[in-house]
Amino acid sequence: MRKMKHTMKKNARSIGLAVLSVLLLVLLDQWTKHLAVVKLAEGPFVIWDGVFELHFSVNEGAAFGILQQRQFLFLILTVLVILCVCWFYLFRIPQKRRYRPLNMLCVTLMAGAIGNFIDRARQGYVVDFLYFKLIDFPIFNVADCYVTFSAALLIILLLLYYKEEDLEGIL
Repeated sequence: MRKMKHTMKKNARSIGLAVLSVLLLVLLDQWTKHLAVVKLAEGPFVIWDGVFELHFSVNEGAAFGILQQRQFLFLILTVLVILCVCWFYLFRIPQKRRYRPLNMLCVTLMAGAIGNFIDRARQGYVVDFLYFKLIDFPIFNVADCYVTFSAALLIILLLLYYKEEDLEGIL
C-alpha cells in the first residue's frame, strides 16, 4: 500500500508538470501569433534576406492550406487527437525514465494541437507567420513546429531507440 501511494504521488507530479509544460508552450504559441498579428500587419519582416522571413498569413485549412474552410472537421479531429494523446500519456506510457522522451512528445504534441485549436475555435482560422523563403516552404507557426517536431522525433525514436519489447505494453 505504501508503494502504491508513492507511485500515485509520482504520477500526480508528472501529470502536473505535463499540464504546466503544455500551458507554457501554448502560451508561447499564442503570444507569438499575437505578435504576428500586431507587428506584421504592415508587411513582412526579413530576418535573413532571401532565406527566412516573418509573414502574416491566415490559414483556414490544415497543413499547407489543404481542406480550406473545414473548421468544424478540424475542431472535431483536434479533440480526438487530444483525447488519444491524453489516454496514451495517462494510461499506456510508463512513467519510467526510459519512456521520458515519449512522455515529452505527448506534451509537445498536445501543446501544438491545443494552440491551433484555440485559433480555430476563436477566429475560424490559424495565424501563420514563419516563412522559409529560400525553399518557398508554406508559412507555418510555432504550434505547427511542436506537432512536426513531435512526429519526426517519434518516428526516430520508434526506429532507432525503442525495441519491440519496449513498446509491447504501449501499442
